[in-house]
Amino acid sequence: MIRKWTGLAPLLLATALALVAPVAAQTPPNVLVVGQIAEPASLDPQVSTAANDFRIDVNIYDGLVRNKPGTLEIEPSLATDWTISDDGLTYTFNLRPDVTFHDGTPFNAEAVKFTFDRMLKEDHPYASTGPFPLSFFFSSVASVDVVDDLTVKFTLSEPYAPFMSNLASPTGLIVSPTAVAEYGADYGRHPVGTGAFKFEEWQSNTSVVASRNDAYWDGAPSLEAVIFRPITDANTRVAEMLSGGIDVLLETPPDNIAQFRDDANYQVKETAGPHVWYVMLNAKDGPFADKRVRQAVNYAVNKQSLVDNVLQGTADVSAGPIPPAFNWAYNDQVQPYPYDPEKAKALLADAGAEGATLTFLVTEGGSGMLDPVPMGTAIQADLAAVGLKVEIKTYEWNTFLSEVNPGLEGKADMAEMAWMTSDPDTLPFLTLRTAAFPAEGGFNSSYYSNPEVDSLLDQARAATDPAVRADLYKQVQTITHDDAPWLFVANWKQNAVVTAAVSDFDLQPDFSLILRDVTKN
Repeated sequence: MIRKWTGLAPLLLATALALVAPVAAQTPPNVLVVGQIAEPASLDPQVSTAANDFRIDVNIYDGLVRNKPGTLEIEPSLATDWTISDDGLTYTFNLRPDVTFHDGTPFNAEAVKFTFDRMLKEDHPYASTGPFPLSFFFSSVASVDVVDDLTVKFTLSEPYAPFMSNLASPTGLIVSPTAVAEYGADYGRHPVGTGAFKFEEWQSNTSVVASRNDAYWDGAPSLEAVIFRPITDANTRVAEMLSGGIDVLLETPPDNIAQFRDDANYQVKETAGPHVWYVMLNAKDGPFADKRVRQAVNYAVNKQSLVDNVLQGTADVSAGPIPPAFNWAYNDQVQPYPYDPEKAKALLADAGAEGATLTFLVTEGGSGMLDPVPMGTAIQADLAAVGLKVEIKTYEWNTFLSEVNPGLEGKADMAEMAWMTSDPDTLPFLTLRTAAFPAEGGFNSSYYSNPEVDSLLDQARAATDPAVRADLYKQVQTITHDDAPWLFVANWKQNAVVTAAVSDFDLQPDFSLILRDVTKN
């Protein structure tokens, strides 16, 4: 059982006071209060799918490896080092000694095997504590074997280059076998890891509290505790920050960024993450079956105006399917399409598509969708300026996905979409390969197909040399930029606001929230 923390009661009282009396609110000393965008669904890292949940998970748990702060580069965590066989099929990890879970269970190779077998083996005794929707990250794992107490071996069924980056994702965090056995299907409400902070209490729709792990293997945090408060309404989160009810405001509305930036009491934090916002173009039927028309809309839309005016500087213009956050694989020689409506008109004339009527599916909101209705309306206006007649159909998010994911054929010419990924492989592999058409179980709803791109992506997945992988992805970007399967629009710069009392807080490119080094005066 997790011990009760003696400081919990006054902290929760302070939180309650902040909720009922925000004008007089003041966060507790040396305790960080984070304004989250929603109530977490689960704090079981293999069950979780939302960035909101993962921001808590990464502070309670560790994985074998992690992303180096401020980058997407892999560094040791619970594994001190590792070797990869020449054929790319065997990964052997040496584990950090003398680490214990928060419940006192020793961390060892058995705990690693338990974590992955629970997620990947249908006959595992605790497989019923799922479902594990992101287990496909590790679908290439044929077996996990205990070599000795501090050595574990993963054997893959085929070379899979994203394996290490997926291990660094929240889905790869290591859970306490003892706690899973104790809590069963309710483990997600009682998380136990080896991380910098120990779970203390979850009050539904009020707070999740985690206290400092004084025995943390990487050095005890400065903060005494962290309180994660779910505040779903963005304007309410802003009001709480202004009134002193929270120390960290996540996902600040674009309208409020300038307000905080101009106030010395606050710090605005921004960083580009692996995010792509685009409009898929139906390459199977209709006007966009012609590459010239796809290129035309990329010239016709003023993307700089979209990121400056609609998104108010919270994004950069996108140039392709791999975001610049993957700096090692990003092709900076591929530049965004310039705004050139005259060139757009010429391409439309050349393709015989002047005055074409297009159906555009737009969502009211959703994960990473960045003001989708104003974005859709602005795109509609730019396309009208070059003679294209665009009819917008707007849907609630889940209904939108039910329309888009099965494919655009016979329904629409265009549809908004956004992805946040952990590896440069993920988005193009799921959305740009011929084998990823919806009928094949993929998300290539625009039916883009280029055999050369298919081959390059297959090669990149199997390449274990990072330099080789990088070159292959750069080739993919060059080809897809010319083919223009999408209207490439934006890469979101995630943001947060912290009070002047908070130091050493930085947003991470993988959209996680690492608090082990944060201090509060």
